[in-house]
Amino acid sequence: MPRRQICYGEPSVEKALGALPVIAEFCRRLDIAGIVDRACPVRDIAYVTHGQVIEALVTNRLTSPTPLVHVDDWARVWAVEEVFDLTPEVLNDDRIGRALDAVAPELAGIVGSIGAKAITGFGVDVARIHWDMTSISLYGTYRSPEPDFIEPRFGHPKDRRPDLLQVQAGLAVSADGGIPIWHQAYDGGAGEVAQVVPAMEALSKLAGERRFLMVGDSKLVSYPNLTAIIDAEVTFIAPASKAYVGAEILAACSFDGALPVDYVAERDAGKAEQDRGSYRVSEDTMVIKGRKTSEPDLHLRRIFVWSSARASAAAKAREKKLTRATGDLERLGRGLGGRYYRSEKQVIERIAVITRERRVKASLRTTVGNDPETTRPTLEWHFDEAALAVEAATDGWYALLTNLGPEVSTADVLRNYKGQEAAERRYSNFKGPIAVAPMFLKNNRRIEALISVICLALLIFSLVERAVRQALSPAVKLAGLWARQPAKPTGRLIFIALSRLRLIPAGATKPAEIPRPPPLQARILELLGVDPRRPR
Repeated sequence: MPRRQICYGEPSVEKALGALPVIAEFCRRLDIAGIVDRACPVRDIAYVTHGQVIEALVTNRLTSPTPLVHVDDWARVWAVEEVFDLTPEVLNDDRIGRALDAVAPELAGIVGSIGAKAITGFGVDVARIHWDMTSISLYGTYRSPEPDFIEPRFGHPKDRRPDLLQVQAGLAVSADGGIPIWHQAYDGGAGEVAQVVPAMEALSKLAGERRFLMVGDSKLVSYPNLTAIIDAEVTFIAPASKAYVGAEILAACSFDGALPVDYVAERDAGKAEQDRGSYRVSEDTMVIKGRKTSEPDLHLRRIFVWSSARASAAAKAREKKLTRATGDLERLGRGLGGRYYRSEKQVIERIAVITRERRVKASLRTTVGNDPETTRPTLEWHFDEAALAVEAATDGWYALLTNLGPEVSTADVLRNYKGQEAAERRYSNFKGPIAVAPMFLKNNRRIEALISVICLALLIFSLVERAVRQALSPAVKLAGLWARQPAKPTGRLIFIALSRLRLIPAGATKPAEIPRPPPLQARILELLGVDPRRPR
């Protein structure tokens, strides 16, 4: 096939080029098409391979994160043919569906291979990996899901749409650059606790001989999970839920007995010292017992952490909920004997609703009766100051559990755990710039495949961000990324900046041309080592 010549020239009739050359280069380095095609080969006479379609879908998600329909129309407007050598007609809905159907049974091998390629090809350090899960809402009923693939179910969605079916996705994100090196889709009703061990086993296989620290949320902590993690010689850090460390234990923590930690959260980096959040830590040992007497006890380090930001937030939240509960109770008092609260039972039922919604069960004290003269219900209520004082004593405190050795200081346990925001940030990208919204596909088989396409898009999104930051050094900001002042490069700002690039399609007598990129876009391409004029 002849190589295309792409040169700079004057703009005329244009196509959107955007980040296509960057995405194409990162797809090549990850060998996405090659890995997919080796797992899902097609006939020699096919116009396009499954790997090429998957790369196109990844590119579509990164440049035009809209519902997955009319991808061929997107390819006509964008320079997909010039960069990826794909004519728009081959990206019709039927061909995309067949590609998703083909890759779905092979996702475990595909995801592992691409993750390994990211680690070795981009030098991603996997000494610390952060694990978390999120939910994705779906449109449609999916009454007959295909077996052996994730099943849409009702659950507790993060987007607060309990009326929609959902599936779930888990991400393993490296502390180095926040790179999602591994992902897995799950049933909508899958419990997070039960997914920890399979995720740990997959990450151990991916890391190979490398030892890694697994950081997760409170769902990581259960006796079976911790036993499996320890037996696999993996270290971990996770917060303890109230089931393991109750409020009475946190309330007994000593602020003066805890040591200050020299740690500044990323969100506070630009603030004056007096406005930054502060942290204190103390430590003891916790023993977690198995259900059977024959199961050995687990002896873990327990790190008590006090956060000024958490303490302030807890105090404000308590004041807000008490204020709202007070308003609800006063309105209830004014309505006693009226249309809605004629009986003692109706009043008690309303108090139960207020208690649940405002979360004041521990402190609200009520007495409901009937006035002997009017037979109207009566209500007396107050907030128990002693109960509020106990609640306030826990403000800012939480506990971390770990099996890290004593060579890792108490303060360093906290510093390692604070990297968990890397996973949370990628989920924000997952549902923000990558725009995962309620989805509608033909079947659950395609849903599972599309989630992997989205996660691969997130992988490239994160690798681009990391590459620019490494090339600049962490402290440098890039002029022009933000309208008012230089900004720290983020994947979102980088892709927005690159979206301005255009391409003039080839004519009868001249090759395709790219108008000379503005200084900011030229600088980004230079930092990434991508020449948009070079054919793929």
